[in-house]
Parts: sequence; structure tokens; C-alpha cells
Amino acid sequence: MTQQGVRWTADQVLALAPDAASRKAGSKLGATGPWSEAGSSDEGTVWGLCAGSGSKPYQTVIDIADSTGPAYKCSCPSRKFPCKHALGLLLLWAGEEGTVPRGPAPDWAEQWIEGRRQRAAEKATTTGGASGTASSGDPEGARRRAERRAERVTAGAAELEQRLADLLRGGLAGAEQSGYGLWEETAARMVDAQAPGLAARVRELGSIPSSGPGWPVRLLEECALLHLLDQGWLRRERLPDGLATTVRSRIGLPGSADGPPVRDHWLVLAQYDTADSRLTTRRIWLHGSESGRTALLLSYGAAGRAPELALPVGLAFEAELSAYAGAGQLRAALGERFTPPTPTTTRPPGVSTTQAAAHYGEALRADPWLDSYPVTLDRVIPTPDGGTTSASAAAPARWQLADADGDLALPITPALRSLPGLWRLAALSGGAPLTVFGECGHHGFTPLTAWPEGPGEAVPLC
Repeated sequence: MTQQGVRWTADQVLALAPDAASRKAGSKLGATGPWSEAGSSDEGTVWGLCAGSGSKPYQTVIDIADSTGPAYKCSCPSRKFPCKHALGLLLLWAGEEGTVPRGPAPDWAEQWIEGRRQRAAEKATTTGGASGTASSGDPEGARRRAERRAERVTAGAAELEQRLADLLRGGLAGAEQSGYGLWEETAARMVDAQAPGLAARVRELGSIPSSGPGWPVRLLEECALLHLLDQGWLRRERLPDGLATTVRSRIGLPGSADGPPVRDHWLVLAQYDTADSRLTTRRIWLHGSESGRTALLLSYGAAGRAPELALPVGLAFEAELSAYAGAGQLRAALGERFTPPTPTTTRPPGVSTTQAAAHYGEALRADPWLDSYPVTLDRVIPTPDGGTTSASAAAPARWQLADADGDLALPITPALRSLPGLWRLAALSGGAPLTVFGECGHHGFTPLTAWPEGPGEAVPLC
């Protein structure tokens, strides 16, 4: 990343922003006007002084080559991470060559950089011994705690089965009349039973009766999946090891990345955040150029704060990944990184829309509760399916990705129809085929990243 002439794009920088307001404010600071003494080094650091409202400029320094993603330090009082000054400095650095010249770091930047590198070295030295001590601390106590939690989950699953039976016995119409309160109470009971996965699915049930026409069918489908998960837990001793591990994961029990490390050159396919009132979850999809594996990295941040791990779309790096246990699970843990992320024009191999639907079907055999599966589509064209919105006859209500060489088209999920990413996808295509990475599921296909026909950089859509 830090070699001469190798820089991020503006999209890759703005993907690090914790929210839309930060992206807007950071974009305004991506010019030379407010900056002085900006510089960079071959070791992967960028620094500069940004004029603010006070008499003293803000000191901003970024360690781009940090092993867990970019690290930031700014003397401004912002609680956002990264702040607008860090985003602006990165945009300035990613601009024209020579705007941020190379040279020695000032003392205030060098002190922070050296401190980070020293702490990282100390942590690497002590991690090995500490992990061995922790694992052998109290295995008998850990076993008893696991047994007590399993008993509570079993009691919760049995209670949930009874509530589902009562719902079906009384008729689905009763779900609309009882309102959301009954479901929230049931979800709270699952939280008490230490089964957060069950609680989340119960809350989803509560929102279905108000989701529009056809809700009874959707409610019945979700009840069936929840019943299947309950029964999987209650009969987990009879399941194959991989499926039993998947059931435990879906229930909400913690897992471990105990798969053998896979060293590869990993391409960042997509990065996007979802948030609720308590937590921000970041999903990063990777593709191994040599192994052909697709892996999911999850990282978390407190509400209103972006997770620390950031890998913008279009970068590639060499690292080790260890898979989590479970049938059909793609989640992995990021291990040792051997090279910093650098921009690349490499794209993953794609499949047809027919093959994409088949891949999702195969994945469901290993994990029946899977909402979607990562797929790269080759030579697809975004097209309206003929419907229109009620607001404007010129605006298509539904879009699809049509196979340029076949007959099957995958509908684009409703979640993307109102987003700017849909129009970016259509503009990038201009009627020509694209390579598109996204998540294929029972609601349709959610495009996350696209590449134009012929040579070109990855374009994030979310």
C-alpha cells in the first residue's frame, strides 16, 4: 500500500467512515486548503496539521500499515472513529501524487507511531504464554458452566415450542390481534434462557403481522424454521457433528475459530455495517485467490462507533484465516497478516445466475436457517422487470440481474431498491454486462460490489 504510486481510491477511504455525516465532513477536508506540514513515510504512516476553529491546529496521524487495519490519532475532541480530520487526510493522501510528500515524521507523530509499534511487539511476545495459561486455568469449572447454560437453553427451547404450538392451535390470525407485546415477552424469556439466537428470531416473528399482504404465509414459514431450530437443539446428540455445531451457533452459543490456518492472498469483496441501539456489526467478505475460498470476517463496535477492523473494497493482502466450526459456515478469524492491503484490479471468478441459485440451495442443506449465500455473478445486466412505482411511472419499482448469456434473472432484494447503490449499479452497466458480487438468498440477490466489463476497479454499492 505504501509503495510509490500505490494509493487508495476515494471510495475506499470513505468506506472507513462511521456514518454519512462523517463522510460528508471528511470530504470537505480532502483538499490542501486546511492542511499544513502533511507528509507520509515508506513504512505506511500519514500525518498532518488541520486548521480548526481554535488557534492551534489539530494534529492528525494515521498508521495505514497496522496489522488490524488503519489506526488513527487526532487531537480533536470528536468521539467518532475515524474522525473527519483522519478521513480528510486520507483523501488528501489518496489524491494526486506529491500532494502529501514523503519525508521524516515530526516528533509528535513519531512518538505515537513508535508507541504503537512497541505495544504491538510486546503483545505478540506475551500472547503465546497467556493463551496457554488461560486454556488450562479451570477446565472443570468451564465444563460445569457450559452444562448449566445448556440446561437453561433447553428449558427455553421447550417453552418456545409450547408457545408455537399455542399459536398454531389458536390460528395465525391471533398473532395480528395480540400485537408485538407477546413476542417481546417471549424474546425476553429466551434472553433469560441465554439463547440470544432464539430471541432474535422471536422478535422477527413479532414484526411479520404488520409487514403487509401475505404475512400469514411468511409467519408460517418463520415459525417452521424456528421449530426446526428448537428441535435441532433438543435432539442435538443425534445430529452429525457439523450440523450440531451449526445449531449451537444459530441458538447463540459462542464458537471458536479452531480450523487450520489457511494462508492466501485475500481480496476484499465487500464491507458493510448494520447497527442497532447497542451494537454496530461490520461484515467483510474475502476471497482467496489461490484457495478459491470465500470467508466472512465479523467485527463489532459500540453503538455510534465504527468497529476497529476496516478493509475497504478493492484491496488485497496476504494473511492467514482460521475457519469457525459448523456445517456450511463461512465465518473466519483473521490471523497473522504478512503484507499490508494494497489496491488491486483482480476480481473473483463468477458463475451464472442458474449456478448461483444452485449454490444457495446446496448451502441450505448444511444450514437450513441461512438467509443468503455469497456469490459472484458473471456477465449480468441490471434491468427493470417492467413494474413501476406508484409515485412515478418513470421509476421502476423492481429490478433484476439478468444473465447476459442465459434465460434466468435474479430479483434484486427490496432492501437495495431505494439506495443510491442501485443507481450506481445501473450507471456502471449502461446496458453492458457486469461482474457483481453479493448475497443470494430467498428474498433475491443483494449486490454489494460490481466490476465493469473489461479492466476496471471494484465499485462498492453499499
